[in-house]
Amino acid sequence: MADHPFLAEDFHIPWSQLIPEKVEVDIEAGILEAQQRIDAICSVPHEQLTYDNTFAALEAATESLSRGWGRLNHLSSVRDNDTQRSALNKMLPKVTAFHASIPLNAKLWANLKSFAESDSVKKLDPVSGRFVEETCAEFRDAGADLPPDKKARMAQLQSELAKATKKFGENVLDSVKEWELVVEDEALLAGLPESSRASARADAEAKGLGSPEAPCWRFNMQFPSFYPVLQYADSEELRKMVFEGRGSIGRSGKFDNSTLVWEIVRLRQEKAELLGFKNFADLNLQRSMVGNGNRALGFVEDLHERIVDAFRNECLQIENYKARKTGQEVNRLEPWEVSYWAEKQRKEKYDFDDEDLRPYFQVDNVMEGLFGLTSRLFGVTITPRQGIFVESGSSHSGEEVEVWHPEVSFYDLHDSESGELLGSFYADWHPRESKRSGAWMNYLETGLPGSGDSERKPHLGLITGNLTKPIGDQPALLTHSEVETIFHEFGHLLHQLLSDVPVKSLSGVNVPRDWVELPSQIMENFCWDRDSLNFFARHHETGEPIPEELFEKMIAARNYLSASATMRQLALGKLDLELHTQPAAYLDRDLDEVDQEILEDYKAVLASPTPTIARQFNHLFDSPGGYAAGYYSYKWSEVLDADAFTRFRTEGVLNPETGRAFRDHILSKGNSRPVDELYRDFMGRDPELQPLLERNGLA
Repeated sequence: MADHPFLAEDFHIPWSQLIPEKVEVDIEAGILEAQQRIDAICSVPHEQLTYDNTFAALEAATESLSRGWGRLNHLSSVRDNDTQRSALNKMLPKVTAFHASIPLNAKLWANLKSFAESDSVKKLDPVSGRFVEETCAEFRDAGADLPPDKKARMAQLQSELAKATKKFGENVLDSVKEWELVVEDEALLAGLPESSRASARADAEAKGLGSPEAPCWRFNMQFPSFYPVLQYADSEELRKMVFEGRGSIGRSGKFDNSTLVWEIVRLRQEKAELLGFKNFADLNLQRSMVGNGNRALGFVEDLHERIVDAFRNECLQIENYKARKTGQEVNRLEPWEVSYWAEKQRKEKYDFDDEDLRPYFQVDNVMEGLFGLTSRLFGVTITPRQGIFVESGSSHSGEEVEVWHPEVSFYDLHDSESGELLGSFYADWHPRESKRSGAWMNYLETGLPGSGDSERKPHLGLITGNLTKPIGDQPALLTHSEVETIFHEFGHLLHQLLSDVPVKSLSGVNVPRDWVELPSQIMENFCWDRDSLNFFARHHETGEPIPEELFEKMIAARNYLSASATMRQLALGKLDLELHTQPAAYLDRDLDEVDQEILEDYKAVLASPTPTIARQFNHLFDSPGGYAAGYYSYKWSEVLDADAFTRFRTEGVLNPETGRAFRDHILSKGNSRPVDELYRDFMGRDPELQPLLERNGLA
């Protein structure tokens, strides 16, 4: 595949060669190779079937295609442009149709099933045996046992889902890119932190707006830009404009996702019914920890009942606080007032301002400290490599590792004891117009442990986000919440890079949806511990740690409005599960009315209605599966991480033996065994809810 850069096996990816003009020929070559390999599996006589020429061969069959398609979709997320988008969309139907055809291939399924039902399976090692079981389950869930007419419809469904979800994501990205607010009256900026003002000024200058004599300030729909306005701006006019801008994402004009939401929900429901399931949630969750949609919904509703009184009380407190401060009667707040008055109350109650922490969270120092903490806990060494950005189509022959943008960094991760390279990763932290919003982890190559004469193959991953940018000569100084984001995504990355599973499909983050957030969310706990903070929270000018007085204020304010934060997560999970468990009750109705109906007791009662998040809810609707019917897993995993972290607290937050146990029992195991067993291996028991309620002050 040397002539096909998207498919090339280079560990250090030549990003400059991944140009739109190569997409069609490369992806076509990947499809052709994969089809030939699958045909070879189909041609094996039944009496000659082995694990190697069936399941292991299937594992390898689509590797080149998955590599190329993964690289292209990654670039779509971090470096979108019209030519590349057009090339991707041209190949999307072909790739979707090909992947849909694999489990619908009767000859292939006959050979796989024949081997899976043979006595030879009993002789396999446990991981290979699990791979056989999981693969057969995935084939059945994709329609392998359907009659021919239903198989044809299943293939069509997959194609329609791929197109609809891709368009949904594009609409969100394009509407974020389109929206801007340029402020020329500095008086409107009263109350905004200097960091936010400076960032808005720099953004305007980058767009050629304003002048030294007549400056202006530009705000956009990236979180570091719009949220400080809602939180700090004294101008209700400015806050309202930004809030309404936020509500317009995926909602206005040619970027309106309203009909796409229902199209996606309808297609998913049809797929579930085609496979004999009551709804998409039951299909998607059958091999998760909860098992089905009703159990997931029950978890959300049970936690809701435990905290709803505290939530209502928090809402009332903010209303009373505003009335007291303004001398007005107690009334419902407008939606653009909530964050503003909540922040005012927090500052007064705890004498604490998030902005006071920024000088201690310079992004490079945070990363360096995170690496030190990780090295101590998990027995790894992380070293930066020299990266270089090469313009598309140009060549590069030096020792530097190519990156896809000048802001991207590259690192190697070695085992401290053996010195083996376990994996490498890219880090891309700041927003760009060509980059989708949010933060995420992904992988580009899945490695394998060494065995016999074969050497270890390292993993290749990435972490990316949209955090506060550097301004001029000043380094990027983050909020504490943004630091949590780095730790969260790095937890996902460790789950991938430390995986030691000999079957790629069971490796790393290829686990049940309601397990995948445990490694990420447990890392957030280290952002609140004094000893671990000292690894990375140092003043960017003096090197001093966070003063004890400021640390105590931060801890005291930790659970401020914790019921409201919990309720927001439950609301997202509730909306997701309702749409995917009983779509017939909602299909084709007004999305905002449906949102209000489902979340009547999950959202604060405000003076003006708020638009639903559904139109911009990428987690649910920008891919055929994604977190659909699985958003509850964030809160489910919080139960796991709060409970699991009690072992760290008991044995020492920075205890290497505890960290090593977490690496050995959780991070390295992927989906090689049932995940509830992995949890019991680490904790010695099943998870308990109480630690989460206690941590959030809601016990």
